[in-house]
Amino acid sequence: MTTAPLKKTALDKDLGRLARFEQGLASGGQGIAKAGVGLLFLIAVWILATVGHYEVSFLPTYANSAFVVAAAVIGGYMALNIGANDVANNVGPAVGSKALTLFGALLIAAVFEAGGAIIAGGDVVSTIKNGIIDPSLMPSADVFVKAMMAALLAAALWLNLATAIGAPVSTTHSIVGGVMGAGIAATGFSAVNWGTMGAIAASWVISPVMGGVIAAAFLAFIKIMILSQPDKLARARRWVPVLIAIMCAVFSSYLMMKGLKKIWKVDAATIALVSGAVFVLAWAATRPLVARAAAGLENRRKAVSSLFTIPLILSAALLSFAHGANDVANAVGPLAAIVDSAQSGIISTKVGIPLWVMLVGAVGIAAGLILFGPRLIRTVGQEITKLDRTRAFCVALAAAITVILASALGLPVSSTHIAVGGIFGVGFLREYLSSRPHAAPVHKDDQAAFANVAEDPEARREKIRRKIEKAQRRKLVRRSHMLTIGAAWVITVPLAALLFYFMDALIG
Repeated sequence: MTTAPLKKTALDKDLGRLARFEQGLASGGQGIAKAGVGLLFLIAVWILATVGHYEVSFLPTYANSAFVVAAAVIGGYMALNIGANDVANNVGPAVGSKALTLFGALLIAAVFEAGGAIIAGGDVVSTIKNGIIDPSLMPSADVFVKAMMAALLAAALWLNLATAIGAPVSTTHSIVGGVMGAGIAATGFSAVNWGTMGAIAASWVISPVMGGVIAAAFLAFIKIMILSQPDKLARARRWVPVLIAIMCAVFSSYLMMKGLKKIWKVDAATIALVSGAVFVLAWAATRPLVARAAAGLENRRKAVSSLFTIPLILSAALLSFAHGANDVANAVGPLAAIVDSAQSGIISTKVGIPLWVMLVGAVGIAAGLILFGPRLIRTVGQEITKLDRTRAFCVALAAAITVILASALGLPVSSTHIAVGGIFGVGFLREYLSSRPHAAPVHKDDQAAFANVAEDPEARREKIRRKIEKAQRRKLVRRSHMLTIGAAWVITVPLAALLFYFMDALIG
């Protein structure tokens, strides 16, 4: 009679071990399958670059074809890593706040990233992004081609490593580090534009702080004007249309300045006029929609937060489109430069982007996002701090505003740093508000439980006081993630430059 429970317990333990083993195998199998699909993509890129010898209409025959084919595969690898790491910042907050499912976010981001790259990625790109080095100082076109291949591979490897450790980093800064290493190796330290490098280094601090402060300011406004008011729904009907109109105006400016800048050149006056018109139209259109949506809601914070669902989905799509239009150059820019130099034998400061090169970048980013992006999406959306839809809306809005302000000031900022800075900003604001006296009341269920305890009132008050103090000491931002991400940001450029030397020796 006494042995049956023991046998059952032992069996349960064995079954538990077997279940965990099977889960590990399934997880490992998924990882192998994803790596296999990524490898198939790179094989397809290799075939695409190789068949140019057969004079396919949109694949011209190239001189130095071995370099072109190798560079195409490296460019495809870079595009996969951009999709795996950088795109998470655009959709992570929407997923973390449950405005989007992970599948929905992957679908929207893949479509809009590829669309932005193909539609608005431009047909001309700088051979050296951000003017880090002077291409004319390179000794020869062959040296330039090898240096760009090594720089591209070094940046891709760093992005791969950063994704593996769960650190969202800047793809722009990664390629900047690789290019800086190329300039130093080819012509010495004098080839590097140290003024530009100083501005980039300053952006490591400026951009996340700007993003964090703006996101926290919007969240504070929403808390004061809506969430802390007795009649939250009445305040929401008044202010949510204004906030959505601000978002629409900001994103129209963002798209004109960043997302569409390569196909539509507009001046500051036009941007201001269009953005103002968009604000008025959006405010007029959303007022009745918000009033109708709020009519059936409870007077609670969570209900008010649900009013930001559709704006969050739209912001994820627009951020992905603008990101695809801008950051596809990180993958195809060096590749286009290699193709041009291998074919012409000269080094140009501006080169055209062949259609097949743009396709490699666009499809690679979308594939990398779908295959390897979920990990970083969860890190950005769920693991740094808890995001509801109100906080996620503030992060998305701050990201666009910060990019606009930085562009107007001529600061080279990273969209990754800005978005992550915005998440830290709303998290630290939550910590500050919860640490204030009387800011962390005991839940009514806890009060009832304390009241039922057969002890004197002083003891009950002491228990409540300790619970409040415990709530005030909570860290609502995970410090481990802050340290990991901060360290990754600091070492991105120098480590990519260091990796260049190993890749340069490998390529020869």
